[in-house]
Amino acid sequence: MQRRTFCLGAFGAGMMFHSIVNAAQAYPSRAVRIVVPYAAGGGPDIMVRQFGPALGATMGQPIVVENKVGAGGVLAAQYAAQAAADGYTVLLGSNSHLIQKALQPSLMFNPEKDFVPVTVIGTSPSVLVVSADSPYRNAQDLIAALRAHPGKMNYASGGIGSAAHLGGATFTTLAGVEATHVPFKGSVEIPASLLRGDTDFAFAIAGTAIPQVQGGRLRALAVTSRDPLAELPDVPPLRGILNSDLAVQEFWFGLWLPATPGAEVVDKLYRAATAALKDAAVRRGFEAAGVRVIQSDSPASAAAFVRSEARKWTEIIKLTGITAG
Repeated sequence: MQRRTFCLGAFGAGMMFHSIVNAAQAYPSRAVRIVVPYAAGGGPDIMVRQFGPALGATMGQPIVVENKVGAGGVLAAQYAAQAAADGYTVLLGSNSHLIQKALQPSLMFNPEKDFVPVTVIGTSPSVLVVSADSPYRNAQDLIAALRAHPGKMNYASGGIGSAAHLGGATFTTLAGVEATHVPFKGSVEIPASLLRGDTDFAFAIAGTAIPQVQGGRLRALAVTSRDPLAELPDVPPLRGILNSDLAVQEFWFGLWLPATPGAEVVDKLYRAATAALKDAAVRRGFEAAGVRVIQSDSPASAAAFVRSEARKWTEIIKLTGITAG
């Protein structure tokens, strides 16, 4: 009797194993949804919609973009974290999620535990900008003015915890100066606030800043990338001016799956994304949005990168003293 029970159990286990293998091999058998934490028509949304068709072609299934906007990306992350871990829901994860978790530890999601990073797909630094008619010709001029008028000047951002907020807070802290943070509802309002004279400076994401600088409306004083940008070759990195690696701040995007989908699903999505990122039209679209195409060497490399970025942004938040409210 025991032997018969064992054989039936082994048979059942074998059938289950083959079912799992077949399910993994069949992935994807239907449309894959990418949850985007940004509004339709914005830079990241446009980037994903350009990337989606190429990704769908490599996977053999359509890619559906679903915008879930709110709370600095928190709503999208909480929404995606509750999805089935079957590979059919993908979050456009970013350092914004790490920042929001560091600012608000009580949030109902953990970017390092609730998701499996598959790959980073793009990165974009910020540009320290002022209006074109501003008297400040470089970052040193701006720092001198801030020291001469402590607390009297301000900087714009797209909201608390945004890349522009972190950039401004890091800049003023490392430079030892004071400035008032002026948060707007979104980053698209930053250039207009500078042109109106409502704000004195800002850290605008490269995709927004570069066209404004090239169009003669804004002046670029520094970049938050480690090296100069090809589009702004004469604008120095802020890292060298402030003598700190914490001044290297790039806003990056990646594909995250709700934990834990299984190695086969992760590998298939990784290989498909890697192939899609080689598409010339995708690369041109990213570059037009001010985003540099990058890709992780492996999902394990992507996970290690996310862990290191979590430590870095936690350090920056502690340094600047930024709070969620």
